[in-house]
Amino acid sequence: MFEGSDFPKSLDEETFNLWLENGRQSKIGYSHLLIVWDEYDSTYHPLYVESREEIEGYQKNNQSTGRESLVAVYDLYSESRIA
Repeated sequence: MFEGSDFPKSLDEETFNLWLENGRQSKIGYSHLLIVWDEYDSTYHPLYVESREEIEGYQKNNQSTGRESLVAVYDLYSESRIA
């Protein structure tokens, strides 16, 4: 996943599926998985949010000037990419 010049590096499909499953199994009612790139650690990490409004607080990958940037957003249950 996330291969090509638009992304800093690829993400293993198994890791992505694990993140989806972890979000679904959480006792907190998360609805979305945010995949965030950490510029300092050069790694992706998952963030989970309960509503779409929470997504607005993150800068997209091509607009970020800080340490973290939002790469993609997925619905945890339909697995469709939202952003």
